[in-house]
Amino acid sequence: MSATWLNATEGVRGVSTIVGDLARVRSAFRKPTLTLLARRKWAPLILAVFTSQFSRDRPRIPAEQFHAQVETLLDELRLAGEEVPDGTARDLCRGWVDGQWLSLSATEDDVEEYGLTSHAQEALGVIDRLDSDRLEFGESRIKTILETARRVATEANPDREERLRRLDEEIGRLTVERDRIAAGGDIQAATVEQMLDRYNNLNALLAALPGDFLRVSEAVKRIHRDIVAELRADQRRSGEVLDDYLRQADRLMQESQEGRAFTGAVDLLRDEVLMDDLSEDLDAILAHEFAERLTPAQRIELRRTVYGIHRGMDTVLAQRRRLSATLRTHMARHDPLRDRELDEALRVADTEMLRWMETAGPRARVPVDLGLAQVEIGHLRARLYDPQNDAPPPPLETHAGGEDTVDFDDVRKQGGPTLAALRAAIEEALGEYESVTAAEVFDALPDDLRRPVEILGLLHLSVIEAGAEPDPGDTAVFEAIRPGGDRRSFRAPNLLLTGVPSAGPDIPAAAADEESPR
Repeated sequence: MSATWLNATEGVRGVSTIVGDLARVRSAFRKPTLTLLARRKWAPLILAVFTSQFSRDRPRIPAEQFHAQVETLLDELRLAGEEVPDGTARDLCRGWVDGQWLSLSATEDDVEEYGLTSHAQEALGVIDRLDSDRLEFGESRIKTILETARRVATEANPDREERLRRLDEEIGRLTVERDRIAAGGDIQAATVEQMLDRYNNLNALLAALPGDFLRVSEAVKRIHRDIVAELRADQRRSGEVLDDYLRQADRLMQESQEGRAFTGAVDLLRDEVLMDDLSEDLDAILAHEFAERLTPAQRIELRRTVYGIHRGMDTVLAQRRRLSATLRTHMARHDPLRDRELDEALRVADTEMLRWMETAGPRARVPVDLGLAQVEIGHLRARLYDPQNDAPPPPLETHAGGEDTVDFDDVRKQGGPTLAALRAAIEEALGEYESVTAAEVFDALPDDLRRPVEILGLLHLSVIEAGAEPDPGDTAVFEAIRPGGDRRSFRAPNLLLTGVPSAGPDIPAAAADEESPR
């Protein structure tokens, strides 16, 4: 019987646990982050738009500009055969704001701007982790955990002797290492793989900062809305509401993880020595040979880490300034005596209205003198509708044609690049040589394929289809021949081709920058 009772008890405990876990998971799924990821049909499209438009260096975009960019992206997806949601770009963006994935706020110049919310940042972080080929788990991550745990344990232990023992142990270890290096010992620099591991760990920590700053800013916004609602409700005195705001703001900065991150960033920015050390450390990291494996965007983001912290802090401070301005304006304009007089007058009017309704008939009227002078309005000019304004244009006249007709070949020469012929030229050149540059391929083309626009077609095939990587410092002069026979010189990246471009549709390219006429 005791065994049966134990099994029943364990079953009840399991049921109560699963009920609590189910409620917790349901609560998590109601958050905007999982709401976005759960939109199986449109979530990839929405996150792709966010990834292509927003970055650490571009956290906010003017509303009208963003609408135009989203409309362009949707058109490109339609041309590529992808299904896109119905509605205009403006309607879609407003829906993303309602879903709490985008924030819409006005600048000091009254220009509306879009920005990612912390929920969208979290969703993009999930996508980055799932799409990444590199594991965040590694030697650097384990060392970070061990060092953090030891530092936290040291700070948590109030025993003076234990703290002294740990400090002496750390000093002794560092002294031994210093003496070894000073005596001419070998210095083992980190390998490329070790540096990549440490970079991934550092980048993961840096990637969490924008979301932390956004969560602090959004928490301040929530406090802002609550304070404004309480001030308008006028259920408490302004002093009590202000004290409550100060308590909430202090609790936000001291108790929340995001608030502590923000406070630490403020302390860092106030210390010029630490800022200089951080900049030097980042330069030393990028000077290692492993940085050659990073993309230009990754190197720029790492170098602009301090700038990103500045921007995140400015976002939070701007939200706090907006809240302080709201409180200051309300307290300056709010007149409790005048509000009480108005309330009293309205109550008297309501009482008199009820008394009058007891004896008044259904069509009874009460003359009310508002004390406003009558305004004399003269004749207002009005423009009536004229059907001629919407009349269609006259029909086109039929042209019989003449001797000066346009030759089709002349029209073709004014068009975009001939990608099929350029592909064939690249394949022929790579059939003879293992590698060839774009300038060498262009110089070997016949005169009718050396138009200026063919340069861009050749660069398009080299980068998009053949996978060549442009080097800004390596350029070459392309001698082009216009359809009229004029020669022009253009300077463009001298791409190195080692692979045959994959066959694809002919896509027109834009015009190149002309260097100098010849």
